[in-house]
Amino acid sequence: MKSKSFKELGQLKIDLELEQQRQLQTARAQEAQKKKELAEKNLFSRAVGAVQPIAHMARASLQVQTPQPLAFQQHLDDQAVMRESLSDEFDATTLLDVDDQLSFRRPGIGLDVTKKLRTGGWTIQSEIDLHGLRRDEARNCLGQFIREAMKMGWRCVRVIHGKGLGSPGKMPVLKSKTLAWLIQKNEVLAFVQAKPDQGGAGALLVLLKGSN
Repeated sequence: MKSKSFKELGQLKIDLELEQQRQLQTARAQEAQKKKELAEKNLFSRAVGAVQPIAHMARASLQVQTPQPLAFQQHLDDQAVMRESLSDEFDATTLLDVDDQLSFRRPGIGLDVTKKLRTGGWTIQSEIDLHGLRRDEARNCLGQFIREAMKMGWRCVRVIHGKGLGSPGKMPVLKSKTLAWLIQKNEVLAFVQAKPDQGGAGALLVLLKGSN
């Protein structure tokens, strides 16, 4: 029993010595790491030497420019222009009311509306003159004019297309195209030929949808 106890005490002593050695090695490693970190921290200071703070200098006050708001509606309008495609091959003759003066009424619009247009019941709020423009120019200008009219809340406008007397063969080409373009615009509720003192066969009075 005594021999076994001596063996246990001897092993315990060895274990204690090993533990002390491990703790000593750990302490030395930590000390070495601290010295290394301190040396790295002071490396820049040793390289540049002593420094002095910069004296206070007057600073310019720069005004921050506020960014301009995005013209979101204009962007949508531009997209609408790109999407717009008014066909030049659209046949408007079957949709026109054939009477002493050609007129157009969208489905659901009564005869009283075109009658009111003819008799001056609507005040003309603006107009566009397409006379003399090439076909592509006239189509684009008319589309832009209708969009602007809707923005402004105009209900009655005059579209001058001319009588076509200067066209080859004296055929009113622009007039027939204008009729077809207007019918293709959903904003147009109705139109009639203008009275003689308002342009007669060379112009149309157009009724537009009301703005919501």
